[in-house]
Formats: sequence, C-alpha cells, structure tokens
Amino acid sequence: MHEGRGQLSVRFGKALACAGVAWHGGAVVDPGSGDVVYGRMRWNAPLSEDHAELLLERLAVAVGDEVLDLGCGWGELLLRTVVDKPDAKAVAVDSDAWALQRGRNAAVLRGLSERVTFVTGDISTWVAPADRVLCVGACHAWGGSAEALKALCRVVRPGGRILVGDEYWERSPSDRAAAFCGAGVLPLSGLVEAAVTAGWRVIHLSTADLREWDDFESTWRAGRLEWLLDNPDDERAVLVGQKLEEQLREYVDCYRGVLGFAYLVLTS
Repeated sequence: MHEGRGQLSVRFGKALACAGVAWHGGAVVDPGSGDVVYGRMRWNAPLSEDHAELLLERLAVAVGDEVLDLGCGWGELLLRTVVDKPDAKAVAVDSDAWALQRGRNAAVLRGLSERVTFVTGDISTWVAPADRVLCVGACHAWGGSAEALKALCRVVRPGGRILVGDEYWERSPSDRAAAFCGAGVLPLSGLVEAAVTAGWRVIHLSTADLREWDDFESTWRAGRLEWLLDNPDDERAVLVGQKLEEQLREYVDCYRGVLGFAYLVLTS
C-alpha cells in the first residue's frame, strides 16, 4: 500500500522473480505483468471501503488544499481524496511506471487529470511540502518506520496532516515470520512511540482487521489465479500455480494474524 504494496511488494515481487515466473513475450498475457498481478486489487493495502472512507474523513482535505501521495502506486486512495474537492490539486509520486500509468488512466476517466499529476521519482528525496500527505505502505523507502516518520516531517506544511500506513507486529513473530518480513518492523506501541518521538501528534489510529487482510491477500493472488485458469497449458502455468500455493501457505502459516497494518493520521 505503497499502493505499490510497500515492503510487502518488495518481498513478494522478489519471490515471484526467484520462482522463474515470467517474463517473456507472446500472445498470452504475461502472468507477471502489473495488469495480471494487481488487476483485481482496488488498492495495494489491507483496507476496506468503509475504513478508507473513515481515514479520508480524518485526513480532512479542505477546498484548495495541495495534496501529496508518496509511494502512490496507482493512486486510488489519492483520487478519492480529491474527487469531491474541486479546487484541490495533487501530486502522486512513485517509481513504478506501470502503476503510475494506471493512475493516469484512472485520473483521465474521472476527469481529474488536470488536478492530479503522477510523477516518477524517488520518494525518499522528495522535499516539496503539501497541506495533506498520504504515505501508505512506503516507509521502507526511508529504511524503516522510525526513519520515515522523521523524514516525513519536512513534507507536511504547518497545521497540515499526513496519513501514514505501515506494518507492525500484532504479536511476537516466529523466527520464520521475522526472517520473512525483514528487520525494522515494530510492535504497535513502538510505531506510535516513533511517531510521537518524531514530533507528531496522533489524530487517529486504526488497524486493518483480518477480513481486510484476507481480502488483500486474496485479491493479490486473484489475477494470477484467473490467468492460470485461462491458460492451463502455458509453459509457465506450473510455476505460477506452485508460487500461488506457496504464497497462500506463507500467509496462512507464517504471518496471518501476526503481521498487522496500522493507519495513523498525524499532525505536528
């Protein structure tokens, strides 16, 4: 939830590549393409429609605000943020060319292309501030949660707000889960403390529930499962199927109910 799946995308993308799935051309759609892997996903985070609505209410974008989304992916949450604010303008930054183009296409379809600009860039070096900022699933770009919360202070104008979405340990992880998820994941208390230490005040805190996680994981696999059902005789089908089974087991056996995802609306 970057909406480019953040640290989750880093882990899972590498897992797919290591499986040897893809990536050559042909008449059949590439099972490793963004259209397949992310095509069934609303956004790249464990987040329901009603939870998203709540977060946007707490972010409280006002008419005329400038909005920034760092690690935007295809920017679905950002587009919803500004769609009913006619004078609000937004910049969405990511390094994923496919996701950015999906975002641009969506902005055109919704009549927002003149107010929302999608930019290719390194979010960790972005310094232009905004009134409202989103950074969901992208804290790894700064090296971890604590580092990101400090760095993000420079991109929020005085009196502004930021929505940060980040992983945390819901309960103590097994050695397997800790190794799989990587270093730097904090418990929820540590994540909140890191925000306060960085100088933020917490306006809102909520976490993804298991239903949101299950839907997130299921829709992430759904595009490739549909590809597999449509292309059972493709030479890549066996590897795609094996990887889908492996990822389902990893989720259920390794980090389901262990790795959490928190949403914090912060102000300074």
